[in-house]
Amino acid sequence: MTGGTAGIDVPDRRGRTGLDRTGRDLTGNPRVRVRDVRLLSCSWYVLLKTTFDYQHADGHWSVEERESYDRGNGATMLLYNLERRTVLLTRQFRYPVYVNGHPDGMLLETPGGLLDADDPETAVRREVQEETGHHIGEIEHVFDVFMSPGSVTECVHFYAAPYEPGERATGGLGVAEEGEDIEVVELPFGKALAMIRSGEIADAKTIMLLQWAALEGPFRSG
Repeated sequence: MTGGTAGIDVPDRRGRTGLDRTGRDLTGNPRVRVRDVRLLSCSWYVLLKTTFDYQHADGHWSVEERESYDRGNGATMLLYNLERRTVLLTRQFRYPVYVNGHPDGMLLETPGGLLDADDPETAVRREVQEETGHHIGEIEHVFDVFMSPGSVTECVHFYAAPYEPGERATGGLGVAEEGEDIEVVELPFGKALAMIRSGEIADAKTIMLLQWAALEGPFRSG
């Protein structure tokens, strides 16, 4: 049996092949012509190095190289209670922020995660149940955002839904097999906004949903 390259001509650990063809069939922007795609890593997520021709606004062409990291798309949800004027967040350890200067790596966040094979609404309901133990009823789609477009392909789907404190189901607090160790934190909405200004809440998706809730969402005034 002859060998091959994982992710290219033999399946990687997630069963993927042909990853080096990613982007070669794109035709939506005539100012971009993909020349070459190199697979740098597919240990779990996918790191690619792409060489392409790019036509600038003045008409001249240049050869560009970019690395892109594909971890799949995600979904997140703001859980709120209007009567109590509270929001429900999670706290968990995030090594990348710890190594990049966060004091202890323990981030306060809205619950969420990757879509995997699910649609965004199914995925966000799953993640909320796994992380907080709450089964959510009707939900509101807020917006979809590319969180780090310079290097990461991920698009995150944002949602919001009310929760009832006394209706917490069994489960929650993360999936042990995935190394999750999650604390559920209920905060007064005003305090959560103040924690953005103090730096105690430093997660982008959480800040965006809290500010949406204040400007257009359930806690808007007037």
